[in-house]
Amino acid sequence: MTRPFAHPAILAAMVVLSLPMLQASAQTKVPAAPAQTPASPAPPAQTSTTPMVSAPAPTAAPAFPKPDPANFTAASPTKQIVDAFLQASWGYDQNRIWQVQAILKTQVVDVSKVVVFVNDRSGKMKPSALEFFTLPDGKHIIAGDQIIPFGEHPYADYRAVLQQRADGPYRGAASKDLELVEFADFQCPHCKEAQANMDKLATDFPKARIVFQSDPIASIHPQAVRAASYGVCVDKLGGSSAFFQFASTVFQGQDGLVTPDGATLTLNSAVTKAGLDPAKVAACAATPETKATVDASIKLGTDLGIGSVPMLVINGREVPANAPYATLKQIVEYQAKLDGVTL
Repeated sequence: MTRPFAHPAILAAMVVLSLPMLQASAQTKVPAAPAQTPASPAPPAQTSTTPMVSAPAPTAAPAFPKPDPANFTAASPTKQIVDAFLQASWGYDQNRIWQVQAILKTQVVDVSKVVVFVNDRSGKMKPSALEFFTLPDGKHIIAGDQIIPFGEHPYADYRAVLQQRADGPYRGAASKDLELVEFADFQCPHCKEAQANMDKLATDFPKARIVFQSDPIASIHPQAVRAASYGVCVDKLGGSSAFFQFASTVFQGQDGLVTPDGATLTLNSAVTKAGLDPAKVAACAATPETKATVDASIKLGTDLGIGSVPMLVINGREVPANAPYATLKQIVEYQAKLDGVTL
């Protein structure tokens, strides 16, 4: 669910520089490879009188045009750093290939323009160009209207922030070596859909620490902050196990959050199912301390530039939590490998 101030596009491809175009709700973060155009029109449909002739399979990955040394006028970043950045972002997809085509000075000191050609190994697509600007700090790029982490280890800073500040209820391992932090809103339908993915991740990655951080969007979900406050108190009074039972029940009964009275019934029912006293949880939810906890969770998302939910941050790498599960699993495995984590 996109925040009102966020970029209007809700497709999540740009989050990891390579996700397929998804009907997901995550905020655009990193440029996806531009849309690729088929090299030739599709052949006509076969009929009973049409010879069955198959196109020969390509024998090698397509070649890119040779880069012109005259197009490498900027001292920074180096081609090696750009390649390392793209490897960190795209390396999980073994079918994707690229070539750094230019690193150009601009009229702004220490701001460089990078051009990358992108293709796939099948040779079925024409090369496409990806462009972005690197900033003087060497840690960020501008792509479209987004500021995105950059460098040889682009996700390291966000990972460190989350290791220090992601304090929501968690399931799985106590270790933060592989930390998957879900930012979600109890009233967001996309977040409800993402819970199946989160349950599968918990099963497939028992060594991961999977954290839930409430990130309610009060302007469009009037009961989301209240639900988040109840969640804080369920965790406080009953622990993480009670919280995840509560969360599952709230998501299942999400339609009940539409009105204040419906929210009361839905939340109290979820608290009871989690084995706690609704009156005690409601009293806890109304305290300034609980409000401060919810506000801190929201601020953590803001500090990471998260503009939409559900968002999953995998050791600092942002991916829509409702992406196709096979893609999520592939990225978790790849990021763990990059970070030297044994699964």
